[in-house]
Amino acid sequence: MTAPATSACVQSDQRGEAERFRSAVTFGVVAPAQAATAEPATRLDRAALREAITTRPGDGIAGVVAEVHRDGQRWRGTAGDLVTGKRISRDAHFQIGSISKAMEAVILLQLSAEGRVDLDQSVQHYLPGLLPEERFKEPISVRQLLNHTSGLPQDFEGAPATSPDEEIERRLDYLTFDEVIQQTLHPEGRPAPGPRFRPGSRQEYNSFGYRVAGKLIEDITGHSYQHEVTVRILKPLKMRQSRAAVPGRSTPVPRPYLPGYLPRSNGELVDVNVQGGLPASMTSTTGDLDRFISGLFDGRLLRPAQAAELFAVPKGADGKALPYADDSVCNTGPGKGTVCFSVGLMSVPLPDGSLLWGKMGSEPGYRSGVFASRDLARRAVYSMGTSSPANGALAVAQRLSLAAFGN
Repeated sequence: MTAPATSACVQSDQRGEAERFRSAVTFGVVAPAQAATAEPATRLDRAALREAITTRPGDGIAGVVAEVHRDGQRWRGTAGDLVTGKRISRDAHFQIGSISKAMEAVILLQLSAEGRVDLDQSVQHYLPGLLPEERFKEPISVRQLLNHTSGLPQDFEGAPATSPDEEIERRLDYLTFDEVIQQTLHPEGRPAPGPRFRPGSRQEYNSFGYRVAGKLIEDITGHSYQHEVTVRILKPLKMRQSRAAVPGRSTPVPRPYLPGYLPRSNGELVDVNVQGGLPASMTSTTGDLDRFISGLFDGRLLRPAQAAELFAVPKGADGKALPYADDSVCNTGPGKGTVCFSVGLMSVPLPDGSLLWGKMGSEPGYRSGVFASRDLARRAVYSMGTSSPANGALAVAQRLSLAAFGN
């Protein structure tokens, strides 16, 4: 297998998330002028929420499903499907993309609590020979994999971009963690990548570190990732509508589902609900992702010492937050240009100065997110099915956040 022939879904996920994080337009981020005048709302404005998810020309969004909780109130809504005209169920399933990284982090934090892995021990110790010594001379800790400070290369770094038609066809490919690692570190027909920066010196969102983390989970436990996420997270939290990818197969999003579309080069829209992906790829619903973040924050999944890792961004020897790798904005407001990712999660500010913690994710045709305040009084989950390459999901997510928590 060669990277250009098998990596479309993974590359799409990496490119989409990197673009969002560099743009600094994330769920919950508002312009300074808005933040200065906004006041907390006491009641959910349901009309404003419905308007927020109504797709507009230029959004490139075919449909939306969303769920918001605030101070004991709940709102659920849908918009679309603009392509077929069919209504979307509030219980629609969708691809969650890199939201599953938070679940990978939880599994390793649980293994840490069980004494089976030390977050400060090196990848080279647990997976000897995986990182070529001549290129990766410095130790990279398990914690650095999870908080995006490893300095590892990105997935398939240097691989040629795929065309729209190639991306549609290659979405059906399934890649194991080993295959992603091999094709990234030992590519055919192009130079092998080295570190992007010294481990622990800065932060850069990095999906490849989570492919290594996934392999680590499988090696330590002796089980597939699908088994571990099911027995450790999905079953305990009764996430009955969530499914990890079936190894070696492409599978459809269960019905009812949120359609996601990719355009061919001739403009034809293709429903890409059938996908292969990675061992950590998963489908879910807004209700199940709300169960996940609720169980994560209320202590059902992690002990206090491990849960603290979720809300601690990495710092340097001077005690200050590390810089973000390319000096872009990770958050707006105080701390601009510094890290916003912890182990498994990211933080985003609200107009009142408080923070939401959560994760965004993307797969071909889908853009999703789940966020909550630490006390769980404010929570939001959304997913959008795309209809064009335009990144209108950013605008819709921002409108939803302002309607839910911005006044």
